[in-house]
Amino acid sequence: MNPSALECLLSRFSTGPKHLVDPGPNASQLELMVQAGLRGPDHGELVPWRVVVIDGAAKVRMADLFVQHAQQKGKSPEAIEMERDRALRAPTTLAVIAQIDPAHPLVPAHEQWMCIGGAITNMLNAAHAMGFGAKILSGDKTRSAFILQAFCQPGETLAGWITLGTPNKKPSTNKPKDWRRVLSPW
Repeated sequence: MNPSALECLLSRFSTGPKHLVDPGPNASQLELMVQAGLRGPDHGELVPWRVVVIDGAAKVRMADLFVQHAQQKGKSPEAIEMERDRALRAPTTLAVIAQIDPAHPLVPAHEQWMCIGGAITNMLNAAHAMGFGAKILSGDKTRSAFILQAFCQPGETLAGWITLGTPNKKPSTNKPKDWRRVLSPW
């Protein structure tokens, strides 16, 4: 048994972008996170995902997309600025792109999605193990036609964004969830 690895897994929590500051992960640390993602379950070894790094000037381009989306939704000027800030705040953001093959003869689409979820979880855990805060964000922006066009190739889907950085505060609650609610005999 590896108690330190278990302790790391059991202490992970999501840290939202407003609580992330510099530094974010460097290139080597991002590579380790992606390597951890590649260790997730993957029936057929399809690797039905890829990751795009968004930092520096790319964050400004993403902020412009978030603002455009908020304007199309008719959001207030304050809400529009919150969307801009949401894109700019985290030191590093990863766009997780899904490449689902619904016609695959052996691996149904739901298993490919499970693979992507496992990869995201492993990347979040790797970030935590390296001392970074992280959170996966999705929502209706991941279904916006012009945002999809900006991030995805034909046939791809935007699964979400992983925001990364150094946490600037401790979690408000680190209470473990009740495992008895999800574990039962058959």
